[in-house]
Amino acid sequence: MVTTNGTQTFGLNYVTANRFYVGLESTISASFTECQGLEVRVKYETYYEGGVNDQQRILLGQPEFSEVTLKRGLSDDMVFWQWASQVMKTNSQKAIERRNVNILVFNQAGETMQCWTLIGAVPVGWKAPQLAADSSTVAIEELTLVYEGIKVAKSGTASATSLKGRNNGYFGSN
Repeated sequence: MVTTNGTQTFGLNYVTANRFYVGLESTISASFTECQGLEVRVKYETYYEGGVNDQQRILLGQPEFSEVTLKRGLSDDMVFWQWASQVMKTNSQKAIERRNVNILVFNQAGETMQCWTLIGAVPVGWKAPQLAADSSTVAIEELTLVYEGIKVAKSGTASATSLKGRNNGYFGSN
């Protein structure tokens, strides 16, 4: 779609929501059927200044990152279960393996359009599929992640997928 605004022409390259991959670090790990909850909200406080009756003051706080839930068809690939099960086995925060998780969306030509990198992600939930003897649908497992930060890169820029470990400006080297 091309939109003309005066003398400028804008070409919009929309992406469909059904073309995405999820990767741990820089390798594509799985095709998921659904990714939900990718959201950042900034906390804020509202103050009213005496004598200024037609305005309010907004003070910004820290960003708050929502949980991300990934759903995929159950298979014999155990990489996500093995990662999630580490959380249940340890009492030490240092023993939990935090990873950068890349969520890439691509266009119909297979070109990466945008990449969201969840920095320092750790699984906090895993859900087995619902099983029913009379069902013919694919068994879907869910993985829920929390993360410490996010980076966004679009096509044609320095890719967020090249991040290794947590050496990315938020943290020092692993």
